[in-house]
Amino acid sequence: MSEPPLITTRGLRKSFGDKEILRGIDLDVHAGDVVCLLGPSGSGKSTLLRCLNLLETPDVGEITFAGKRVRPGPDADTHRRQVGMVFQRFNLFPHLTVLQNLTLAPREVLGLDPAAADTLARALLERVGLGDRGQAWPHELSGGQQQRVAIARALAMKPRVMLFDEVTSALDPELVGEVLAVMRGLATEGMTMVVVTHLMSFARDVGKRVVFLDGGVVVESGEAAGTLDAPRTERLKEFLGHLV
Repeated sequence: MSEPPLITTRGLRKSFGDKEILRGIDLDVHAGDVVCLLGPSGSGKSTLLRCLNLLETPDVGEITFAGKRVRPGPDADTHRRQVGMVFQRFNLFPHLTVLQNLTLAPREVLGLDPAAADTLARALLERVGLGDRGQAWPHELSGGQQQRVAIARALAMKPRVMLFDEVTSALDPELVGEVLAVMRGLATEGMTMVVVTHLMSFARDVGKRVVFLDGGVVVESGEAAGTLDAPRTERLKEFLGHLV
């Protein structure tokens, strides 16, 4: 690609105690990419995602964003405003309505006035198919609806990149589709996304690239459909063979 990557990692290493989780990760994410991180449990996928958002600090290596090196410290909050993240659990504030959950950060962090924050929040709720649930409390929503609110809340910060960490894994199977539909829509609109997922159909259909991790290293990466349909490494073949 002619344009430089929006995000790069070089030689990323991260340990917890005496266990090394990431063992030298090189990754490029270009603007508009949908990169799906695949791999068995414990392979380092979520840790890598959290490093991209500086929720975890790498022990060794370098992360750059839009050509600028990303470091922990005073600049971390500025970086996180540009890199939204949605987790397995919805993490909505239970004492706030849906609309209040969406307007809090734009007002407090971005400095939007209440009217502008309200307008933004209502538009995002429409975008995720929940335009009529602004006054609802989180406990009144299904898991899929709560996850869609969590996506809208991350989008309210107007990020350049969205990170998704197994966002459908805590949902009942019949609710998965409504969340994936929102993510498909974001991909169609050109949102840059890095997605930890175990759903190979999503990775094949929506992902532009897949990155397969095992044991804290990148074992194989490439164009999504081609890599999943014709993996080059025996380890990826074995991994895909165990999936239903």
